[in-house]
Amino acid sequence: MLLLKKELKLSALWQELLVSSTVGAAAVAALAGGFLNGALGRRLCILLASFIFSVGGVVLSLSPNKEVLLVGRLIVGLGIGIASMTVPVYIAEVSPSHLRGQLVTINTLFITGGQFIASVVDGAFSYLSHGGWRYMLGLSAVPAVLQFIGFLFLPESPRWLLQKGRSQQAREVLTHIRATENVDEEFNNIKNIIEEEEKESGGGLVLWRILTSAPARRALVVGCGLQMFQQLSGINTVMYYSATILQMAGVRDDKMAIWLSAATAFTNFLFTLVGVWLVEHKTKLYLLLSSGTTVSLSVLAVGFLLSAQASPPVTIHPTSLNTTCSHYGFCENCMLDPACGFCYRENGSTILSSSCDPVDPANTDEACKFIIHALCIWAYNYCPTPYSWIVMLGLLLYLAFFAPGMGPMPWTVNSEIYPLWARSTGNACSAGVNWICNVLVSLTFLHVAEYLTYYGAFFLYSGLALLGFFFVLGCLPETKGLMLEDIETLFSRNLCTCGAFGGQNMHYTRVKGGNRFSDEDVSDGD
Repeated sequence: MLLLKKELKLSALWQELLVSSTVGAAAVAALAGGFLNGALGRRLCILLASFIFSVGGVVLSLSPNKEVLLVGRLIVGLGIGIASMTVPVYIAEVSPSHLRGQLVTINTLFITGGQFIASVVDGAFSYLSHGGWRYMLGLSAVPAVLQFIGFLFLPESPRWLLQKGRSQQAREVLTHIRATENVDEEFNNIKNIIEEEEKESGGGLVLWRILTSAPARRALVVGCGLQMFQQLSGINTVMYYSATILQMAGVRDDKMAIWLSAATAFTNFLFTLVGVWLVEHKTKLYLLLSSGTTVSLSVLAVGFLLSAQASPPVTIHPTSLNTTCSHYGFCENCMLDPACGFCYRENGSTILSSSCDPVDPANTDEACKFIIHALCIWAYNYCPTPYSWIVMLGLLLYLAFFAPGMGPMPWTVNSEIYPLWARSTGNACSAGVNWICNVLVSLTFLHVAEYLTYYGAFFLYSGLALLGFFFVLGCLPETKGLMLEDIETLFSRNLCTCGAFGGQNMHYTRVKGGNRFSDEDVSDGD
């Protein structure tokens, strides 16, 4: 975005549109993905998403203007939406129960690994004097093609095949992926559950059946709530705008900001790797890490607050200039106005003279008009500050806490908690909520930062992350070691102590193999 906004002369609104358009298209595609999953199967949906990714990458690389670039971003978003709700379901349905959580989390690990590789590619192409962003965006078609080819050799989900009455094929697939002939118990268990659900359901619209079935409805509330708070805690503000945030914090050089954003992406990848080993302890892990997320967002906000309080004053106020820029007394106010930039001359860390000048839309790199000096520095979108390290620390801490917990956990939980008949639609709804909240955050970040200041924006995200902590504390049951077909029972009683489901808790007892349990009502507080 740092390169795009200069080359294509993008306003803050166009920056937000290009970021959030992909997310908006993903929300629509995720909601439609439930129908596609049920009709086409998991495998075909992932092949379709891979094809869409490939087309989108080509369009992005060849875009002659911002309008075509927007179309390419929308195309890519459709692929993201379908893949985001299909892949976790596919992995969960083909995984043995004792590895399911880790395998779904490994999917998130490779997503964050891909983000890190993409950020390194961005850093490398940032040295091209013109059009480096075309390579950054166009090369995304390469892994998309590889994914398409790879999935040609993978089987369909045995659970989906059974749901469609293709029993023989489902048994063959299950035998193949378990690498054993002894699949009768698992096969019969899945088949019996599907037959029972079909008898009980009596057909009808799946979403209506979810809303009228208390266990499925409770699962949907938990699943959508987790996805909502994941996004409202500001993760994609940090990921989409990481270079911009670092520049706002006082990192002057565009290339340095891009490479530092690669460092944040590596942190995200590294701590998602930690989450692979911790994922089986879902509820306790989620609570611990979400509290750390709240604290680290506050550290990030404090970094911007200290920078604002130490904001250098404007020393030159040209009376001949009839713009709002001439009325600002400090760099912080000047920076928050996208029509203005801060021009200053320094000796070491001391600001000798400074002015707030209007931006030239055709060239935001140069606009110093009132300080005629060879060593004057034009600061657009940032203020000189000694507190950049606190913002960087906050970013790294935030990703260290978010990546193993709030990052993969909503996808892992949503891939498990729905009965088979509701799994596609439940995941589509929760993924849709994720992408809708993603749109809300990414489309408003620059304007929220402008009106609430940068520290106000991150204090807001910190408060929302705290609400997410209390939601998890009251509403998330433990699913460790249970078969997918057993997890529905967890939601057959009033689980939520936060008020949404009532006050009762469920007690369950494991039996041989850790796959079956009985349940009974117990009194509050037991």
